[in-house]
Amino acid sequence: MRVLIADTFEQAGLDALRAAGCEVQYEPGAKDAALVDAVTAAAPEVLIVRSTKVPESVLRAGPLKLVVRAGAGYNTIDVATASRLGIYVANCPGKNSIAVAELAFGLIAALDRRIADNVADLRAGVWNKSEYGKARGLFGRTLGLIGLGGIGSAMVPRAQAFGLPVVAWSRSLTDERAAELGVTRVDSPLEVARQADIVSVHLALNDKTRGLIGAEFFAAMRDGGYFVNTSRGEVVDEEALAAAVRDKGIRAGLDVFAGEPGGGKGEFRPAIADLPGVYGTHHIGASTDQAQQAIATEAVRIVTVFASTGEVPNVVNLARSSPARCAVIIRHLDRPGVLATALDAISRGGLNVQEMENVVFAGGEAAVARINLEGSLTDEVVQAIGANSSVLDIQVVAL
Repeated sequence: MRVLIADTFEQAGLDALRAAGCEVQYEPGAKDAALVDAVTAAAPEVLIVRSTKVPESVLRAGPLKLVVRAGAGYNTIDVATASRLGIYVANCPGKNSIAVAELAFGLIAALDRRIADNVADLRAGVWNKSEYGKARGLFGRTLGLIGLGGIGSAMVPRAQAFGLPVVAWSRSLTDERAAELGVTRVDSPLEVARQADIVSVHLALNDKTRGLIGAEFFAAMRDGGYFVNTSRGEVVDEEALAAAVRDKGIRAGLDVFAGEPGGGKGEFRPAIADLPGVYGTHHIGASTDQAQQAIATEAVRIVTVFASTGEVPNVVNLARSSPARCAVIIRHLDRPGVLATALDAISRGGLNVQEMENVVFAGGEAAVARINLEGSLTDEVVQAIGANSSVLDIQVVAL
């Protein structure tokens, strides 16, 4: 299997792919038009990326079957076009949770002790212990979590070690799960903002979360509170956050920004980073050796499973539901041509197959096929399927 890797990747991962028999082309600097050219020239079946964007032009440039995002998110990939072209998109969720949680807590501690400002003044020859000796301290403060997936969950034991009670909101959070984690579940992000001294955001970027943290949220936060975002910049309304920094004394620790560069280097001057009380890092949450090794291992697993079975672990762009309205269940002798006859009858009946499986009974003499169909199955189609002498029984069920 031909694999093109268009971002930095662990050497152990490169070696593992080659050991699995993959033909690997490693071009960590391929971006934009250069990536289109690389896909055209190499004709890879698999493309692995980290921060590199994968637009429609890349997806159409070669015979791609699978794009793997070596990270948790996948908003840098044109998933809609990939789905239209029948290209799998997969990611590596949960492998960087600890690394991101560690950075989030680093930002929280830095905001409380103003570590970056301390360092800047000391390097400038300024000794100002009288100012920087003022800090609130973290023990006993309430941490509010927006999102409680892998990273949000990794925040909880670290908060508890710091002596921080935790309130949390997530669409999927249940009372049982909250009790298991030892957190207080609240009903909305606004309630988190009202109850917390420190807010940390851990949401995937999608249509429901884009701009979710806005002016109303910051209005609900306590004056002088701390706000940390290590998820995606577009989840937060940066103008509303900037206003909260100026007007309410909010301190913000941001690892992510709207419109940040896609590559490892470049010029970037977000206005919010110039505000006093805002500490920014360079989208490095997942960038530890431990996390990158775990992510590379998972990316290799995805590729090798796909190469050997045709299945894709962690696929993100398969339909969650289909327009199928009925299913035909065919018990039949395990003979050549049975399914071909059935599918031919279905096609002539103007029906579209949505899902299909065929499993064999012990002994290998008989099998059962289940075919989910869009449309209504007519008696004529059923009779045409049953005309094959190897068909034992036909059952039609509504979905």
